[in-house]
Amino acid sequence: LAGSGATFTDAHAITHPSQPNYLALFSGDTLGVTSDRCPLSFSQPNLGRELLDRGHTFTAFSEDLPAAGFPGCTSGGYARKHAPWADFSNLPGSVHQPYSRFGPDYAALPTVAFVVPNLCHDMHDCDVATGDAWLHQNLAGYVDWAHSHNSLLVITWDEADDSETNQIPTIVLGPMVRPGQYGERVDHYRMLRTTEDMYRLPHAGHSESSTPITDIWTTAPPPTR
Repeated sequence: LAGSGATFTDAHAITHPSQPNYLALFSGDTLGVTSDRCPLSFSQPNLGRELLDRGHTFTAFSEDLPAAGFPGCTSGGYARKHAPWADFSNLPGSVHQPYSRFGPDYAALPTVAFVVPNLCHDMHDCDVATGDAWLHQNLAGYVDWAHSHNSLLVITWDEADDSETNQIPTIVLGPMVRPGQYGERVDHYRMLRTTEDMYRLPHAGHSESSTPITDIWTTAPPPTR
């Protein structure tokens, strides 16, 4: 996938540990969170609420989530610290679904979807090869579909262990993406701003002062799903 998309060689997370990075990507702010404590509750603007308010759809699919809208902190390999939408009271529980409901009819996907592997398959508790294999087995079909249906896939990480630079892999691919390596600095706030601009949404938190990613696109129209 890295070879067929736009790979950012200077992509960074916002902070440590993992939970505030998910909040940053989803709401444009870490919201004062400095740990993985659970549960949390917020009512601030966020990408999911912005999409719903503009008549779009949003769903997050979490592996090992036992039921839609599950409010607990853990279940099997599921961890709520990696599911920020569960923390916002201005979102219905129905936007959070078990991963088993992702596909195989990709045309039925929402406008924007998040897919969160469990703690093994996201390389947190297991090795990189295990995560790579899961990604291939579970998203290869979507990747093929995306290239013929003007859809966009973003693959990113929450953080880079405890490294000071907090540099993470970030790959963007789809028929509207010009493949290659890009050396500009990218973070979760820029990725949120880019997604918001695709759908002419308001800008949450620090995405307001962030610049969208504009140099990786071809002349194809922006994604519609």
